[in-house]
Amino acid sequence: MYRHRVRHLNSLILEMFSSAYSQRRMARTLKVNRKTIVRKFVFLALRARERNLIYFSQLPKIHELQFDDLETFEHTKLKPLSVTLAVEKNSRKIIGFEVSSMPAKGHLALKSVKKYGRRADQRTQAREDLFAKIKVKVSRLATIESDSNPHYVGDVKRHFPDAYHKTYLGGRSAIVGQGELKKLTFDPLFSLNHTCAMLRANINRLIRKTWCTTKKSENLARHLEIYAYFHNHMLLDQ
Repeated sequence: MYRHRVRHLNSLILEMFSSAYSQRRMARTLKVNRKTIVRKFVFLALRARERNLIYFSQLPKIHELQFDDLETFEHTKLKPLSVTLAVEKNSRKIIGFEVSSMPAKGHLALKSVKKYGRRADQRTQAREDLFAKIKVKVSRLATIESDSNPHYVGDVKRHFPDAYHKTYLGGRSAIVGQGELKKLTFDPLFSLNHTCAMLRANINRLIRKTWCTTKKSENLARHLEIYAYFHNHMLLDQ
């Protein structure tokens, strides 16, 4: 941080990025220029990524893992994005994530193709990349849990051939939890769904019905790096 300005604000800005603040509101609250916040965002994301890699390398073997895709969008709902997220079941630690593009679904599909052309579906490649990165820390006989998406079975079998893959039918979304928690007496994927709800509650660009939308997918990945560091080290370790 040599020759950085307002270095004393770095830790506070990191916490604000993980507490549903927008960049404009941060600049207003801290009385700094918006450009300062943008530069700090890029710097803190790089630092968080380095620390997340160090943290991951020091993790013990993971025996229970849950994963799923969280959906959001860039610029408009006609250009959706997917965040493939992996969470350690008992501790709710974020083990890894990948951001990828996906085509629009439902009544928006035709509008999306008409306005922006056919959109690549990179979700399968994102799962491949995520599993390739985390497999070194996943026990050979681990239990891996997900919903009943038919595409998940082959991907898990290819990267974790000896693991036990348990799938569950998805439940209806509850009003609470940003739509990520389910209306179930017992939710077997609670650790994952609770973490997804925390992502939506604490990252302003992921909040449902927000106007702080992602303009570039790489900035969503940067924001997730910052939050993953804050989540693992500040929220769960205290």
